[in-house]
Amino acid sequence: MHTQNQIQYQTKGGINISRSQTVLPYESAIDAITQQLDSQLGVLLASSYEYPGRYTRWDIGFINPPLQIIARGLNLSIIALNHRGEILLNELEQALKQCRDIANIEMFDAGRGSHEFANIEVTVKLSREEFCEERRSRQPSVFSVLRAIVNLFHSDRDNYLGLYGAFGYDLSFQFEDIKRHQQRDPAQRDMVLYLPDQIVVADHRGEQAIRYSYEFNCRPSASVTHSETTGGFRRSGLSQAYAPAIAVEQTGDHSPGEFAASVELAKQAFVKGELFEVVPGQVFYEPCKDSPSQVFQRLKKSNPAPYGALMNLGEQEYLVAASPEMFVRVRANEIETCPISGTVKRGIDAISDAQQIKTLLNSSKDEAELSMCTDVDRNDKARVCETGSVKIVGRRQIEIYSRLIHTVDHVKGRLKDEFDALDGFLAHTWAVTVTGAPKHAAMEFIEQQEKSPRLWYGGAIGQIGFDGNLNTGLTLRTMRIKAGIAEIRAGATLLIDSDPRAEEAETRLKASALIDAVRAVTINPDAKANLFARSLENSTPASKAIQVLMIDHQDSFVHNLAAYFRQCGVELITLRPAAARKYLLQHPVDMVVLSPGPSTPSKFQMSDTISLCLDKNIAIFGVCLGLQGLVEYFGGTLSQLDYPMHGKASIITHHDSPLFTGIEKSFNAGRYHSLIAQNVPDCLSVSAFSANDVVMAIEHRSLPVAAVQFHPESLLSLENEMGLRLIANAVRLLTQHCATKQTA
Repeated sequence: MHTQNQIQYQTKGGINISRSQTVLPYESAIDAITQQLDSQLGVLLASSYEYPGRYTRWDIGFINPPLQIIARGLNLSIIALNHRGEILLNELEQALKQCRDIANIEMFDAGRGSHEFANIEVTVKLSREEFCEERRSRQPSVFSVLRAIVNLFHSDRDNYLGLYGAFGYDLSFQFEDIKRHQQRDPAQRDMVLYLPDQIVVADHRGEQAIRYSYEFNCRPSASVTHSETTGGFRRSGLSQAYAPAIAVEQTGDHSPGEFAASVELAKQAFVKGELFEVVPGQVFYEPCKDSPSQVFQRLKKSNPAPYGALMNLGEQEYLVAASPEMFVRVRANEIETCPISGTVKRGIDAISDAQQIKTLLNSSKDEAELSMCTDVDRNDKARVCETGSVKIVGRRQIEIYSRLIHTVDHVKGRLKDEFDALDGFLAHTWAVTVTGAPKHAAMEFIEQQEKSPRLWYGGAIGQIGFDGNLNTGLTLRTMRIKAGIAEIRAGATLLIDSDPRAEEAETRLKASALIDAVRAVTINPDAKANLFARSLENSTPASKAIQVLMIDHQDSFVHNLAAYFRQCGVELITLRPAAARKYLLQHPVDMVVLSPGPSTPSKFQMSDTISLCLDKNIAIFGVCLGLQGLVEYFGGTLSQLDYPMHGKASIITHHDSPLFTGIEKSFNAGRYHSLIAQNVPDCLSVSAFSANDVVMAIEHRSLPVAAVQFHPESLLSLENEMGLRLIANAVRLLTQHCATKQTA
């Protein structure tokens, strides 16, 4: 490890700061912090989901910070956690005495109450002044104190130093007059922030980790007649082991069906025009036997997210987050948000994911959800942004997570000169995607209908930078672990179109990834998709492999088709037509596959191939051109489509033939052809059609012969493993038919 002093600078408030950096082993730097957070105060922000222009892959974390800031209503405590923090308190006391929004400020020496070191207690004025809406973010609140701290430490020379932690949902009540219906614990904390003096930053693109260490040289004060420096004092802190719980008294704050009933109440409010949309939630409880760091590592692996976090907030309280949504980010004077609304569950593979995405994008309900959210979000920005600067830079973009697919908008604006990052943050408190519209009425509905206070849910996690920037994520897909119990709250966006049972199911689906992380349930995302393929491999008879000859009619997909047959356990070789016919005369073969191909069957003398197979009692399966050759051979005719179907998907419907066992009655399949079967002879039965009655599958009434017009090996036929199932059925049925005739 190599350490060197990089920069020295003076903050806006006159504090001299020296920052040095140390290169750490990239592979272990963040893991070390993760494990230490089980017992030591601190924060880890870990982004494990990248989307160009929105999220980047970075981790930033620290332990044993010198200062902790806690808000309870309008009371705020600034607590020194070691001697280094006590030195900073003198500077903070001087700065905060100049803040006109503070009603009372008092410094207490070490040992007061439960505090081992000195602390400052602040009470914010209860304002009775009427504020115009454009300046509501400047009314007295605990954020007035934060603004004063940011101004004291402000400097453009450093990107990392700042306040890190969590902002609770109830902070909004300092700006919105919402009647409280739920019982609050007087000890409830509305905000917990830390000011660190040593920060580890991991850059996953550059695969490097750097530890930034800060020393503060503070000025004399009334109580301290000489300047003081943190240099020489150890970075230390209280260590308290995590205490797990064994069981919980209840598994949730809603009984089954109770959330659905609240959806009905919301729909009544929609009809009356009292609400447009609202986002209530319910809470699930799980005993958390493993440490928070273990749960965090599982969640990070199973559910990567742009705003992942592990926070030890003290008092045996932790936050473990896998939040998908940016709350507010401010860089220079640019403010941006990424409202998420519109949700569908993941498919079992990429093809079914694509179908789910199509369903989501075609859903008028989901489009309305996001449209309302973004309109409210634009309204929030219009309060503090330059006129005409608010723009939608991304509309209904898709983000795919471990179990869910979302549509996301990306909105940007430019802050007015008189506003700062905290104004931008407060203008959006709290996000429409976790409250609703109109926002005030939605928050009143939530307060009345939810069963317990939201605490951290619906608030924010992240950093207020001393460089004037801000980066926060919305506190959702986040569990609060308190006294060994994991509390997981999940909500659903309700509209007039909402189905109560579906919305309740959505909340359970959203909570499931976090619940599984607590329970240590491991889900292999490929397991379901590969289950059928593995069953095929295990079903091959051990006595003798089925010998298959694939005849390649100069096709571009033949090896994809051959791979499907091999997945069914057969032994397969591929030959061009003339070589294939020669091979058939000299070698035993159980099945011949007539591949797709261009032109017409006669170009490849396919009738000669079919005759040879029938003479030798070899099963035949045809694909596309193969079907056309069989129709012609048995006396049917072909015609040409007016519009060729090349690389197009169609809905195919079958007639319950054994060839389609395990395949849905109607399914999607890929097509590459311009010729079709015009007249089918009586010896062939048609077992599947397209929507416009084009023949899609034939089977001989007495011989081991079958064929399909579509391409089972195409990616357009991948949904629910349809193509592979079809091939498996064909191998089993046709070769069994031959074996039965030979025995007879």
